[in-house]
Amino acid sequence: MPVDDSAKGKTYPAYDYEVGKEKIREFASAVGEENPVYFDRQAAHDAGFRDIPAPPMFAVVYSAGSVGPAVLDPEVGINFVMMVHGGQEFAWGEPVCAGDTITTETRVADINEKDGRGYYVFESVSKNQEGQEVVRGTWTNIVRGV
Repeated sequence: MPVDDSAKGKTYPAYDYEVGKEKIREFASAVGEENPVYFDRQAAHDAGFRDIPAPPMFAVVYSAGSVGPAVLDPEVGINFVMMVHGGQEFAWGEPVCAGDTITTETRVADINEKDGRGYYVFESVSKNQEGQEVVRGTWTNIVRGV
């Protein structure tokens, strides 16, 4: 049965995430970061940051509120039993720092089928409170046996 690509191009409501310094510290600890800029405000300022910066992969945290509903959307039609993680790609812009409010919007960038597998590609764009793009993400899920 071929994949249904009718949700291609669908967009989702923006999701706002207020970045807290403690969440940054918790994430940095969880992923084994040791750089003091993620834990100490003075070290962050000395390194040229506005405040404690978020490690780049913190993008997964503030994007989840927008990307999650897109992936879980019944109209997209992902068969989660057969799904595997296909990949993530990020293009970072302005650093995210404690105190920022990040707004993420997501769209279904592509749905296609190749070699008996369905490819579901989502694109998210996250901007800070100044309207500066902080990250653009491409999230790919593969469904086996379509």
